[in-house]
Amino acid sequence: MDLTVEMFKPELAEAVKLYEKHIVCIDKTPDECQESIVRLMEKAIKAYLNRGAHLRHGIALDRHLTIILSQTDCDRPLCGIYFNLHSPYQKKHAYRKADVKTERSEGS
Repeated sequence: MDLTVEMFKPELAEAVKLYEKHIVCIDKTPDECQESIVRLMEKAIKAYLNRGAHLRHGIALDRHLTIILSQTDCDRPLCGIYFNLHSPYQKKHAYRKADVKTERSEGS
């Protein structure tokens, strides 16, 4: 069975509908979100089809979305589309070696 993005149209439509209704995102418009979902679905399908024999999932993600295709007993994998919680205002903390040493000595 060939997997295509079109096979997952119901899931994609529901994700875009929920995005427009519930998600506040400074970085992506609803149209950009839909484009991202399609690109990530293509990547998830590729990951799923090229997964190792012992693996059951194909995963693709960016800062805002995660798509997981999971092996089932049917031909069509289960599709999960998740919105990642992300804030563009969250600052990344760069740990210096001195900070790590201080934390270790305080924890001892």
